[in-house]
Amino acid sequence: MTAQIIDGKAIAAQIYDEIRAEIAVLKEKYGIAPGLATVLVGENPASKAYVASKQKTCVDCGFHSVGEHLPEDATQEQVEAAVRRFNEDPAIHGILVQLPLPRHLNEEKILATISIEKDVDGFHPLNIGKLAMKGRKPLFVPCTPAGCIELLVRSGIEISGAEAVVLGRSNIVGLPVSLLLLHRDATVTICHSRSRNLPEICRRADILVAAVGQPKMVKADWVKPGAVVIDVGINRIPDPTTKSGSRMVGDVDFDEVKEVAGYITPVPGGVGPMTIAMLMWNTLRGAKIAAGLIET
Repeated sequence: MTAQIIDGKAIAAQIYDEIRAEIAVLKEKYGIAPGLATVLVGENPASKAYVASKQKTCVDCGFHSVGEHLPEDATQEQVEAAVRRFNEDPAIHGILVQLPLPRHLNEEKILATISIEKDVDGFHPLNIGKLAMKGRKPLFVPCTPAGCIELLVRSGIEISGAEAVVLGRSNIVGLPVSLLLLHRDATVTICHSRSRNLPEICRRADILVAAVGQPKMVKADWVKPGAVVIDVGINRIPDPTTKSGSRMVGDVDFDEVKEVAGYITPVPGGVGPMTIAMLMWNTLRGAKIAAGLIET
């Protein structure tokens, strides 16, 4: 049995259609166009590409988009000042500080500078704190983890009561996606570099989320037959048959695992498109908060 492919591009396209429809109502009734501000520090090619992609998507969705590009040697004060300017701008409903930041900057302090009502990346300590607490609801959920859950929900996969295993405990994906699964009544195991018997633990999973940054780490014999496999990994490996000399793969050995799993996300085209889609969704939510349509 070959797994059913969970098409992140198609699901993201559905979300964009929903966003455009809601924006039309916001503009007509309240005269509001959601606004997203990006703060980029340095010349990291991947970060520049991500920011450009986000800004293009803003235009495609009908958002207002602005950006601040600071030099690699920008001071802590300069970066925080840029964030504060966007905090004070009523036309901006979401602020994204592109990570990673240069090492000399204090990432935690910069993220904490973002107004919680504009924290569309979901990394403000208050939002993460609420996500970690039972009975509390953050204003925003981190985009990639939210995208993982959306893929499951829109594919009709039952989360409640499922045994979920998350490979990876990063602040960006592993920990928040574990919390989101827990909130939906999954039984969650988090694995990391010190976990023993990883294949054995993974084989228990009804839902397996791989977010460790190790190309093709998860093999077919790690996966329970019929399990749902969500591959968050983005890794480049050498491939002399391609024009660039490399290709993108996930943390899951796709060709092997698709013959065992019930559902699987491809790389590229799975979780990746959902990250920006959920950023746009969060920015729309920020505009609704500013309009008083969502209680905070």
